[in-house]
Amino acid sequence: MVTPTPGAGQVPCADSARLRRTLGDPALARLVARLARRLELGRRLDAPLILDAATEAERLALGRLLGRPPTRHGYSLRVWPGQLSAALRSAGIAPDLHSAVEALAGPVVSRSEAAAAERVAREAVRSVIASGRHVGTSWHERWVAALEADGTLTRLARSGGGRLAAQVVAVLDQLPADELPLPVLAEQATGDTKALSGTPLARLVLRALALRDGVANSALTRREMQRALWEAAGVIPDDLASQALVLGLAAAPASPLGRWLAEAAEAGIPFRVTLHQLATMPVTPQADAVFVCENPSVLRAAAAAGVLPRRGTRPVALVCTEGIPSAACHRLLGACARAGAAIGWRGDFDWTGLRTVDAGITRYGARPWRMDWPDYEDALATGDTERLRGPSAPSPWDPELAARMAETGQAVMEERLIPLLLADLSKAGERVPPAP
Repeated sequence: MVTPTPGAGQVPCADSARLRRTLGDPALARLVARLARRLELGRRLDAPLILDAATEAERLALGRLLGRPPTRHGYSLRVWPGQLSAALRSAGIAPDLHSAVEALAGPVVSRSEAAAAERVAREAVRSVIASGRHVGTSWHERWVAALEADGTLTRLARSGGGRLAAQVVAVLDQLPADELPLPVLAEQATGDTKALSGTPLARLVLRALALRDGVANSALTRREMQRALWEAAGVIPDDLASQALVLGLAAAPASPLGRWLAEAAEAGIPFRVTLHQLATMPVTPQADAVFVCENPSVLRAAAAAGVLPRRGTRPVALVCTEGIPSAACHRLLGACARAGAAIGWRGDFDWTGLRTVDAGITRYGARPWRMDWPDYEDALATGDTERLRGPSAPSPWDPELAARMAETGQAVMEERLIPLLLADLSKAGERVPPAP
């Protein structure tokens, strides 16, 4: 690998000024490049060299250096590197041809040496990347494998990315967090509050989080998906952008937000709650049963049909995650669970849907809502489907569901079940058993 440098060379020569006037003559640039290439490839420097279609300028410059006309073969010149080395040495210009070439072209590392150094650097980066407290998890293994497969580890090694690799591990080691602002996470992990704002470090961390949550790598270009991934890991990029969409969720009117929720529930209109509101105006939800869906179309249909009871002894609410649950969604559902609401959770019949339902069960003691294999079979038989994408996920509450999905390879979106879901809501949560 040749590292060119301007002006006098980096390798000491007896007389660098004379070297630039002789072997460094612009007319001999092609000859110097050929000699440097030999060094890079680890070949003998003293083997004869042919300059095809040599120009008159090359012939004259070589003759001045050697002190005699070079050997010609038609339109080519035969160059004997040993003669060049002897001429440079006897004139006191350079001790040998090797040092003269490096003085002009810059230090030359043979390919074999460069490859060995790169392997060492790559293994060092891989060792750092493959460390941390998440080692052994399936998503971490897939992340490291993906970085190897697409050449990211090699590029990091070539650019001296050991520090960047260590920062990635430092960030991931702090996740999942508990509503930790993104600049605070960046400061704690790297000492720079802006280190996770659109940087290579942020992109590497988001790739890991995408694999953890079963999100396609192509979706990482969308800012809303980046925000969702951070929030799913308990990191808050923007507490105003983090929102939860609700319908029929009343709350004790002890704060302005509680009054707004109560009024929206009474009017039967959807209402958006931000994380900032929930943090500054904590609420105590008033609902016996809270249903969780993934797609806004379900909540919109419920609002249009007016299926949620606005009064009565058993208030029922609907919360929409709009994909991966946001930090605002988690805070609101946490308040619902603490208030004693029974939570029923569902999502699309895809791998991400299985992950979010499983997380809801683990985090809130939620019960699956029409998320078993008979519901999947019924939905599968009623219309067109699309292919399942991304890494698979289990369904511990109903192992046959994940097995059947893997067998068919088909995803079914939540909208397919809207009539059934509205019927469930109109029955005031009969499909949601009491909280355990």
